[in-house]
Amino acid sequence: MKANKLKYLYANVDGLKIFYREGGSKNKPHMILLNGVPNASGAFQDLMNVLKEDFYLVAPDFPGFGYSDAPSPAEFEYSFDHISKVIERFITVVGLHEPSVYALGYGGPVAFRIAVRKPDLFKTYIFQNSNAYEEGLGPAMQGAAPFLTNRNSETTELVKPLLAMEGLQLFFTAGAKDSSLINPDHIEQAFYLLNRPGQAEIQLDLLYNYGSNLEEYPVWQQFLVQRQPNILLVWGKNDPFFPLPAAEAIQRAVPSAELYVYDTSHLALEEHFDDIAGRIKEYFNKHE
Repeated sequence: MKANKLKYLYANVDGLKIFYREGGSKNKPHMILLNGVPNASGAFQDLMNVLKEDFYLVAPDFPGFGYSDAPSPAEFEYSFDHISKVIERFITVVGLHEPSVYALGYGGPVAFRIAVRKPDLFKTYIFQNSNAYEEGLGPAMQGAAPFLTNRNSETTELVKPLLAMEGLQLFFTAGAKDSSLINPDHIEQAFYLLNRPGQAEIQLDLLYNYGSNLEEYPVWQQFLVQRQPNILLVWGKNDPFFPLPAAEAIQRAVPSAELYVYDTSHLALEEHFDDIAGRIKEYFNKHE
C-alpha cells in the first residue's frame, strides 16, 4: 500500500507550537530534515514526496521560522544552542526512533550540537551545503564577518539585504544552472515569511549568533574524526555561503563519506531533488 500523502502538523514542545511536515510510514527508517533560512521545512517538500514510500520523514520549522511559533527575542533566545535543544526535545515529542538527519544550511549547526550531546542519536548524516570548517565559508559568509564579530548599526546594514528579495537570490538562483527549474512560488513564500513583523530582529539575532558556531567548529571536527559516522554529502558547488570546500573538508575528516556534487546553488534541491532522492535511497540500501 502506498504511504499517505504528506501531512502538516503541529507539536507542542515545552509550550512552543512547532510546525512540521510528515510523510511515510513509521515502520520505515526514520529521518528528520532540518533547515532554516530562507525556506525552513519548505525546502524539503519535493524531496519528501519522492522519499515518503521508503522513509518516515519529519521536517520541522525551527522556532521563529516558517509556521512555527515566533516569540519575540525578549521572550525567546534565538541562538543555535537554544534551537538545537528545542529540536532535540521535538525528536522525543514526535517519537522518532533511531533517526537519520538531513541537515541543510542552518540545519547543520543544529544537528552537530545535538550530535555532540547525544552521539548515538543519529544513525546517518546527510549534509547539504552546511559547514563545520572555516575553509568552507564562502564569499557571502565572509562578507558577513564584520557583523558576526561586531554587531553595530554599520555592520547591520551590510547583512540586512539578505532578508530582501536580492538576498534570497543568493540562496535560490546564485550559481543555479537552470533557473527555469526553480519554482518562483518558493521564492515568494520565503520572502513573505522572512518579512513578517518581528522577523528582521529574529533573523539578525540568529545570524549574529552564527559566530558561536565558528567557536564550535573544532568540537564538531573532533566529533567527525573520532566517531567516523555514516555520512552522505550532496552539494551545490556554486553556493556563495558554503561552497564545495565545505563538503571536501568533511570528507577528509570522514574518508568513507560519499560526496555527490551538483552544478547549482545553495538550495540544490530546487534543481536536483529527484537525483538527490535517488542517491539517498542508494546510500541506505548499501548501509542500512
